[in-house]
Amino acid sequence: MDFREEKDSMGTVRVPVDAYFGPQTQRAVENFPISGLTLPAAFMHALALIKQCAARVNAELGLLNADISKAIIKAAQEVMDGKFDDQFVVDVFQTGSGTSTNMNMNEVVASRANEIITGKKGDKTPVHPNDHVNLGQSSNDVIPSTIHIAALISIKKGLIPSLDILHKTIANKAAEFDRIKKIGRTHLQDAVPMTLGDEFSGYARQIELGKKRVVLVVERLAELALGGTAVGTGLNTHPEFAAKVIALISDYCGFIFKPAKNRFEAQAARDAAVENSGSLKTIAVSLVKIANDVRWLASGPRCGLGEINLPALQPGSSIMPGKVNPVIPEAVLQAAAQVAGNDTTIMLGGQGGNFELNTMLPVIAYNLLQSISLLAATSKVFAEKCIRGITANREVCESYIERSLALATGLVPHIGYDRAAAIAKKAHETGKTIREIASQEDILSEEVLNKLL
Repeated sequence: MDFREEKDSMGTVRVPVDAYFGPQTQRAVENFPISGLTLPAAFMHALALIKQCAARVNAELGLLNADISKAIIKAAQEVMDGKFDDQFVVDVFQTGSGTSTNMNMNEVVASRANEIITGKKGDKTPVHPNDHVNLGQSSNDVIPSTIHIAALISIKKGLIPSLDILHKTIANKAAEFDRIKKIGRTHLQDAVPMTLGDEFSGYARQIELGKKRVVLVVERLAELALGGTAVGTGLNTHPEFAAKVIALISDYCGFIFKPAKNRFEAQAARDAAVENSGSLKTIAVSLVKIANDVRWLASGPRCGLGEINLPALQPGSSIMPGKVNPVIPEAVLQAAAQVAGNDTTIMLGGQGGNFELNTMLPVIAYNLLQSISLLAATSKVFAEKCIRGITANREVCESYIERSLALATGLVPHIGYDRAAAIAKKAHETGKTIREIASQEDILSEEVLNKLL
């Protein structure tokens, strides 16, 4: 590999000649060879949006040369378009403020802006990564703001539409199955009859409530720490900078962001991320319940419950011919487990706010955005590749009802609990149905018995 030499405040660094990043990024690459994980494109594109809007505002405020501003704006747009995704190479497990990632962006944007102006990438003239691209900013206010922007964009444009699809698909099944009677189950034991539609209506409500929980968090994610710079005081930034930049970000995204009510909270704590993660974990728990129920209801096809059929998507076994497994529910369960684990990491990360700065920002960002992405993708896949294709086995559903001992519950108002329990016990011991024992003992007329059962 060929290298070029660049300098920073600590000396000379050899940087790959084709790289758009510079010495501080290269130092981070060498210092943090930890996981091979990098922050997702959604995060980097949101960070580039901040740089673009900052360049516009700084030029408007007379703080930045017009030509430099235009070059930064164009370079940042190219980053937002995904043209430089391979240049963001800093490991997630890095300095806790995310400074290395912020400088990675500053250097790439400055390098590309220099190339636009001079035809040569790299270096710090005429566009400087700190003095120009990072003007009016600090990693300490930019990275927390980027977390909120990226999370909110991902929720609005990814997660909520997917939850809407899943909710509608399940609700449609609830209506389709509304007349199919089946036995209810509590404690994994037979309970009283219900309809398959009743069961699916419960699943639909879980998703509906999950969406509402996420929407409630949006107000806190909409608050941005921009303008706080190092510790929240706004040192070295124009008093109008934050409000103007945030207004441009809002215009670009199509929904409203606003300056944090208290920048000291916004930089020292990550409570909004922790709260958001909690709502995501709740959705994950809902998906686990639904996915598990669906695969149990479809168990069989001949030696299980067999009340519903799942779409057959792929062969299920490398050794057993003809076996088809509930692969989509199993994928959902695994994604939900990851989201639950991410929530624990985010909770621990939220505790990393010592004095005026949280220093676990990168790992919070990575896990939060992964959770949003996972839930968006799995919800859509679950709806389209599993729920939508479910069919009911009406005869199987109804056959369980007649054989269930729980039918004795319907007799209680007429003959009392103890007598009904005795009938259930006798039916269990003899292998007969509740109807057969009740008719045999002539406790009620056939007309009343048929009505009750």
